Amino acid sequence: MSYNLDSARELAIRVILATGASQAVATSLAEATVGAECSGRSGVGFAHLPDYLEGFLNGRITATAEPEISFPTPTIIKADAKGGIAQLGFDRAFEELLTRASTYGVSIFSLKNSYTAGELGYYVRKLAHRGMVAFATTNGPALMAAGQGAEAVYGTNPLAFAAPVDNRSPLVFDQASSATAFVNIRKAAERGEDIPEGWAIDEKGNNTTDPREAIKGALLTFGGTRGANIALMVEILAAGATGANWSLDAPSFDEGSESPGAGVFIIALDPELLSPGFSARLVSQIERLSAKGIHIPGGSTILEEIDIPSSLVETLESYCLK
Repeated sequence: MSYNLDSARELAIRVILATGASQAVATSLAEATVGAECSGRSGVGFAHLPDYLEGFLNGRITATAEPEISFPTPTIIKADAKGGIAQLGFDRAFEELLTRASTYGVSIFSLKNSYTAGELGYYVRKLAHRGMVAFATTNGPALMAAGQGAEAVYGTNPLAFAAPVDNRSPLVFDQASSATAFVNIRKAAERGEDIPEGWAIDEKGNNTTDPREAIKGALLTFGGTRGANIALMVEILAAGATGANWSLDAPSFDEGSESPGAGVFIIALDPELLSPGFSARLVSQIERLSAKGIHIPGGSTILEEIDIPSSLVETLESYCLK
């Protein structure tokens, strides 16, 4: 089914409100959901929304939580999501983050006690649209093994980066430390499809191409030890520096009634203070790399409509009847 962007937001807001969420929570989450679809990340767009809806209904997400914001130094913004969604904490601090980065050259946003962050690219893309170079990390419940062990010790621990490009959509990339995102494993299980070898192990620590066994076991890092090092860096920033739950201590995002208590760590940098004309200079470099066949990750696609599977629409609409 096709929805224009306004109708898609309205659909998201309506079903989120039906679970008892506040208007502020519904608006922030709906905007991030539509943003994920526009960036081509449908797996963390409307397809991920039922995870939030179930979280509201079962207590994993505090549906009316208002984040607590504090400013321990002129360049640091701390947020406590109070068991709510990460997107609202970020949205509440967004203008201050921009102002402080513009004033001091750099600013840090640190958030704890949230549900999983959704599409991490949403946060950096929004900053890049306002002229900032941005870097973000987040963690979540342990889903990924590292090294020689078979135990899940990290979340998929993604990182995202964005930079403003003159007269174009920002350069944006958003990638997990795992060989693939968990949503891809779950999607393959739902479709009865195999997954590539190297994505996951089963609960006995053996490589598996069966996504159902992978869900019982653990994801694998990309690039072996190098990917594990990236996951550890993300964990230290997103959980250690924010005071959020370590992934090993984070409750499940899709079972039980406890919040994962995840963290988000973001750095916003004003590149014009370091290199005037940065975004115009980046255009030339992107063109030069593109001419050599180098893939340049992009930002949001300019869309007028979003296609949502009719079965997913039925699932979302069913929450209005509960």
